[in-house]
Amino acid sequence: MSLENARNHLKKYGKDGDIILFDESSATVKEAAADLHTEEGRIAKSMSFLLSTGPVIIVAAGDARIDNRKFKDTFHEKAKMIGAEDVEPLTGHPVGGVCPFGTKEGVKVYLDESLKRYDFVYPAAGTRNSAIKLTIPELEETSECTGWIDVTKLPEA
Repeated sequence: MSLENARNHLKKYGKDGDIILFDESSATVKEAAADLHTEEGRIAKSMSFLLSTGPVIIVAAGDARIDNRKFKDTFHEKAKMIGAEDVEPLTGHPVGGVCPFGTKEGVKVYLDESLKRYDFVYPAAGTRNSAIKLTIPELEETSECTGWIDVTKLPEA
């Protein structure tokens, strides 16, 4: 059902035929990067958090980590990831397949500045074995994001 929700959402943008399905799991950044033969930073990971106003999905580069200070400065709350058992009921997508497409109503999507280093990235498409290649402008449009934020830190070189 989650894949179909993502597919139906992407259909509005003519991107539903661009979903890539893998035989193996692509649920983690490492797995997705290996499946796509790309660097981990290009995997647009979708992390789900629960704020007092409801669930949010933050899409960030695969090699970025949440910076708790930046998160609190942005949302005025501590970063609280949604527990595994509540991810699908709250976002509409299962753990490993969370994506910014076809989410449950009321889920706000934010894109993190860490993505802007790339010309294209690969977010999941609703399942533990799917992805879609999108340019940053395409991701911005298709995700119907609330906006861009800066809540991550990159690994030190």
